[in-house]
Amino acid sequence: MTSWWTRALKSLISFDDGARLDLFRIFPSFRRFLAARHHYAQLRTAADVLFVLVLLSGFFGPQNAERNFAVFLTWGILWPAIVLSWFFVGRMWCGICPFPGLGVFLQKKGLTFSIKVPKILQKYGVYCSVSLLALIIWFETVGGLDQWPAGTSYLILAIALGSAIMAILFPGQAWCRHLCPLGRISGAAATLSITEFRADHDKCRGCETFGCKKGVDDKRGCPVYLGAISVQHNLHCLVCGHCLPLCHRDSPQLLIRNPYNELINNAGRFITCTYTVPFLIGSQLARFLREKAVYSKAMELLAFSDALLFSLLLGFSILVVLGIIKLGNWLFGVKEKDPIVGRLSPMVPILIPMAFTGELVYRLAHFAEGIGDFIPTFGRQFGLQVLETVAFSIPVFPVQVLSAFFMMNGSIAGGYILWRYCLGPFEGVVSLKNFIIIHILLGATLSGYLMVIF
Repeated sequence: MTSWWTRALKSLISFDDGARLDLFRIFPSFRRFLAARHHYAQLRTAADVLFVLVLLSGFFGPQNAERNFAVFLTWGILWPAIVLSWFFVGRMWCGICPFPGLGVFLQKKGLTFSIKVPKILQKYGVYCSVSLLALIIWFETVGGLDQWPAGTSYLILAIALGSAIMAILFPGQAWCRHLCPLGRISGAAATLSITEFRADHDKCRGCETFGCKKGVDDKRGCPVYLGAISVQHNLHCLVCGHCLPLCHRDSPQLLIRNPYNELINNAGRFITCTYTVPFLIGSQLARFLREKAVYSKAMELLAFSDALLFSLLLGFSILVVLGIIKLGNWLFGVKEKDPIVGRLSPMVPILIPMAFTGELVYRLAHFAEGIGDFIPTFGRQFGLQVLETVAFSIPVFPVQVLSAFFMMNGSIAGGYILWRYCLGPFEGVVSLKNFIIIHILLGATLSGYLMVIF
């Protein structure tokens, strides 16, 4: 009998979505854990406690980042951990995220109007959330949020209040589905995850209650209006397990899959990725370059403020990436909106592995820079001077080499997606010349990363 890990490996490399391995069948205890809502409540409570500690420390603790643990805990540990989780469990972090906690509490107390989510929010929420994400990254970089305890707490509190206001107006977690900037980037990254939460539609056939989506008796349905039966991709599902106890047919599955199949199948149709990817790559290049000596020299030479120069650099970097995407799409022979197949942007999925690997590299660099001083920082904040003795540092060069290795793997993944395109949906469409030019564009993007990393 084939071992489960062999089947898992086949699922990871298979072109066929039908070969996916269901982890719930291999590890039924994991399914039971997610289905038992008191376990979920315990995880949410732990996240809420951590959330409150960060808020209190940020507002009332020392405003020197070297004496306040909340800053590095947020930007140097939690955020890199969330970014890393995208590659393995998609948006599962969103399932225990503390931001919706206040809104969920208010809804349970009956403090909600439960207005139907308007179509304008459903249609244009993506633009708002990507704009909010851009604003957060801009303030993080220029405003020094990763060195400002109170600023970090203000940001966290603002997101929590936004979620609470949406919960008062609309049912479920409308903020998470339509407006959350962190949820939006997590959803785009989740398209690259090695796991997916899906229904077994053979078991769903004939279901008349749709309990996973609508709820059963006094148990509420899916918080983001999906339910397992409606999940077609990884963009919106929180992988929270909320629908598991609501389904009496044992339909939900947690599948290991080839992480590139979803990108290949959608061929750039996901508008979330279309807007997130160019901003993310452009912002990463600008953020890396801002840390170089040449940036300081340019700021001094031009007599520009940091805010102005970074904004110009950010805008220029995004335009360059948009140019690469436009040129790549043209080489594929597709228009931005094809009259037959709809909106296509095949260059976006090719760049997605590099976009989110780049974010991981940026966050891990910050982690490596500050982790050696985290415990001493905790000691300085609470008067435990003995903790100063455990300080250490991680050399920069090995981190740079590891970063380059990750980015090269992201580039190889983009080349793999391009190869799969030419074997499948774009077979016979992309000429050898265009195939080579697209590879050159991919290589140019990688070169840009390597230049700013080193």
